[in-house]
Amino acid sequence: MARTIEEDLSQLERDIRQLKIEYEQYFGGGKARPPSDIEWRIDTLLKRYSDRGVQMNYSQRFRYGNLAQMYSKFREVFRKRLKQKEEGTVQRHFGAAAREIEEQRALRRAEAEKSKPVQFPFAVSWRDPDHEKKKVEQLFAAFRDAKAQVGEDTEPLTMDAFQKFVRQKTDQLKKLQDAHEVEYVVSVEGNHARLKARVKS
Repeated sequence: MARTIEEDLSQLERDIRQLKIEYEQYFGGGKARPPSDIEWRIDTLLKRYSDRGVQMNYSQRFRYGNLAQMYSKFREVFRKRLKQKEEGTVQRHFGAAAREIEEQRALRRAEAEKSKPVQFPFAVSWRDPDHEKKKVEQLFAAFRDAKAQVGEDTEPLTMDAFQKFVRQKTDQLKKLQDAHEVEYVVSVEGNHARLKARVKS
């Protein structure tokens, strides 16, 4: 059965929001390719209703106009970021902005990896977490995934707080046991997600 104009507009709105999410995952490294299929679907619907404006009432035309404007704005941002990515000129951010960006990237990676569950126990080791942020992000994503699998709340877990925790824990263990490297292990025990740190021999 053919969809109504309202149903098409609702689908269009969902697709635009999904497009933004998937582009963010792509720019954050969670996806290998940009979401061209969703973009094509949006373009098709927008073209269809740009030719059928007379079939829509005032509120539908208003809603369509807002969605088209939102999509146009997102697309311009995506085009600029794609160009920067291709040219290798992505801007670097510092301070609080950098922490927020890294946190969002880690969250997006964790979401993107939900379809490919991490095998537990998951372990990484490092000498200094501040110089091995990729490993910290992997551990963060694995711990979030473990908590999600057992139904624990992942909302309070932030990348910024996690980075601070592993930095302090690493320094503490290295001082106490005169070690150069610390290993972190994420495991699922019963209905609980566990994160353990130990000196690596």
